[in-house]
Amino acid sequence: MMQNLANVRTLVLNADMQPLSWAPLSVWRWEDAIVAVHQDRVIQVKAYDNIRIRSARSSFEVPSVVALKRYRKRKKAAFTRYHLFLRDEFTCQYCGNRFNAKELTFDHIIPRSKGGISSWRNIVACCKPDNLRKGSKTPEQVGLRLRRKPFEPTIQQLDRAAKKMKIIHGEIHQTWLDFLYWGEELEA
Repeated sequence: MMQNLANVRTLVLNADMQPLSWAPLSVWRWEDAIVAVHQDRVIQVKAYDNIRIRSARSSFEVPSVVALKRYRKRKKAAFTRYHLFLRDEFTCQYCGNRFNAKELTFDHIIPRSKGGISSWRNIVACCKPDNLRKGSKTPEQVGLRLRRKPFEPTIQQLDRAAKKMKIIHGEIHQTWLDFLYWGEELEA
C-alpha cells in the first residue's frame, strides 16, 4: 500500500536532543532526512511506523526524528516576519488584539518616509486597520500608543514565545512528543 508522503516531515534535533529550533520548529522534508541519515550526517532517532520507501533493491524506514551528530550553536535570531510576529506574540502592538499571521502586517514606528529603518527596534506587529490609520505618521501624531517597546529578541526569547503557542492538531506527530517539552510539568 503506497502512502501519500507529501506532508510527511522529520523533526530535527540538535546533538543535545533538543529541537534545533522552536521558532519555527525545526523540521526537514522526509527525503532530506533519509539522505542525511545515509550520508551519516545525522542519527536516526525514531522512524514512522508502517511508512517505508522502496528502491529496486532495498527498503528504507522514513525517519520521524533525527539528531545532528555535532552540536550546532545557534547565533542571532534572524530578522524575519515570522520572528517579529512571534516576538510580539501575534498581537497588534497598538490595539493589543491577537491575530493570525495572515491578518497581521508590520509597522515602522518611525516611518521610512521620515528616515525610519527596518530593524527590530523600529518595527512592530500591527493589525491592518491600525496600520492603515497610522499611515506614514508616527504613533503620537495619530493618537496611538505602543503596548510594549520593541526589542531585538534572543533565540531563547523566541523559543519561549514559540513554546507558549498552541499546537495545531495534526502538525505534531506522536513520535515527536518525547522531544518537545512545551514548558508543562510532567505528570508523576
